Amino acid sequence: MAVLDDVRQIDAGVLNIGYVDAGPADGAAVILLHGWPYDIHSFVDVVPLLTDAGCRVIVPYVRGYGTTRFQSDESIRNGQPSAMAVDVVELMGALDIDTAKLAGFDWGARTADIVAALWPERCRGLVSVSGYLIDSQESGRHPLPPKAEIAWWYQFYFATDRGREGYDKNRYDFARLIWRTASPQWAFDDATFGRSAAALDNPDHVDIVIHNYRWRLGLAAGEPQYAELEARLAEKPKIRVPAITLEGDANGAPHLEPSVYGKQFAGRYEHRTIGGGVGHNLPQEAPRAFADAVLQV
Repeated sequence: MAVLDDVRQIDAGVLNIGYVDAGPADGAAVILLHGWPYDIHSFVDVVPLLTDAGCRVIVPYVRGYGTTRFQSDESIRNGQPSAMAVDVVELMGALDIDTAKLAGFDWGARTADIVAALWPERCRGLVSVSGYLIDSQESGRHPLPPKAEIAWWYQFYFATDRGREGYDKNRYDFARLIWRTASPQWAFDDATFGRSAAALDNPDHVDIVIHNYRWRLGLAAGEPQYAELEARLAEKPKIRVPAITLEGDANGAPHLEPSVYGKQFAGRYEHRTIGGGVGHNLPQEAPRAFADAVLQV
């Protein structure tokens, strides 16, 4: 089983980020961003496809995962979307990367969308699973139809102290449940799950996850330094860099149809639906399709 085990560390912004840096140092940079509750191994089969094509591939652990740590004990364990986007921009600066293609799914797709929208000069191209995921606290306060709300059951669970304690005590079982419901046709084995689940043992993981979902509902405050960015994101800025959105035909996680969000992409844009029972963790379930989109965007 392949493992992304050459993990380096670098100070970037408020974090010391754990990341994989693969491929030629002078290759065109690609940054791959994972989601919850996954880790860098979502891209374990994507990385060699990109490096073989001459790309320099950076795969960081998101704040609260793997070897990524806050540099100060005093830092707020903040999971709001704009903070995670700033993490990527800070990482690019620390690595002297001016521009890169950004690609991700779940939280990682949202982060890539935000960087592409707010810092287009840093993004040469975007690959986003499930499309345009930029949202705001204000829209998060509005109820959805009951059928849509039930898909977000864990968000409401996390809004309670019981939910926080339950996630902390059962994070492996919780992650396995999410994997199965989000990708109902993906027959992953115990070794594949365990390889990624180890990243959830990060000491900040639970705080980051709980803050992220409570922030979305307006139940937790963000940090003042991100307020201006969140105000811009609340206006649903269009993404003008070249973009390809992807969707698995068996995605069991909440997601919108591309006809709903396609208008938010104002540059060269294409949507691809990946067949064959592909679920939410698209880069790990369909690595060739994901890598092709990164190379072609």
